[in-house]
Amino acid sequence: MSIPSMPESIPGLEKDFNLLRETVSGGTSTRWMDHKKVKFYTNAFIFHGNKKRGFGLHKYNGFGGKVELGETSLEAAARELEEEAGIKSALKHIGILFFLSDGEDCAFHIDIYRGDGFAGVITESEEMRPEWFSTSADNSPDTGEAPSIPYEQLWETDPYWFPYLLSNTPFRGRADFRMDSDEGKLLPCKWWFGVLGGSAEVAD
Repeated sequence: MSIPSMPESIPGLEKDFNLLRETVSGGTSTRWMDHKKVKFYTNAFIFHGNKKRGFGLHKYNGFGGKVELGETSLEAAARELEEEAGIKSALKHIGILFFLSDGEDCAFHIDIYRGDGFAGVITESEEMRPEWFSTSADNSPDTGEAPSIPYEQLWETDPYWFPYLLSNTPFRGRADFRMDSDEGKLLPCKWWFGVLGGSAEVAD
C-alpha cells in the first residue's frame, strides 16, 4: 500500500504552494476544471469573545464582495464590511479559497480575512443580516449562548477550512463544483486544502 504523494502544485494556488502542508483532499474527479480568467473577491469573519458573525443568501457566509479596480484586497474587505454591517475591524489575511463551478465562465479567488473585535454599531443591510454564532464546542441552548456554527448551512467544503479560521491558522484551498443532476444543485467534485507550515510569513 502506497501513501499518496504531495502534488507539485494546485492550479490557482501556485503562490506559496511549497510552504503548504496538505491536510485534506478528495473528490470523484481525477483532474481540476479548466478556467480562462479569475475574479477576485473577499470574505471577512468577525470574532468577538467566542462568537463570529456572517450571513449570506441561502447559505451562511462572511462579509465581502468583489475587489474593485484600483483597490487592494484588504481595502475591498474593509469597505465591504462597513457597507454590509456598518462596522470596522483590524482585518488579518488568514486564507485563500480558489474555486470553480459549472455555469461560470471564470474561477473565483477569495481572500479570507479574520477580524478580532470591531468598532461601530452593527447594522443590518440590504445584503446581509448579521448573526452571532458561538465558536465554543460545549455550548448548548440551555446556557444562553449564541447557537453553534450551522455547518449544514455552509458550502459543502467550508467545514474543511473553518477550523483553521477559528484557530487563526493560515490556510489555502481549492474546490471544484459540478451540477449534480440527482441532487439538483452544485456539489464539490474535487477539493484540496492545506495549512502554511512552520513560521513562514506570507505576503498578502
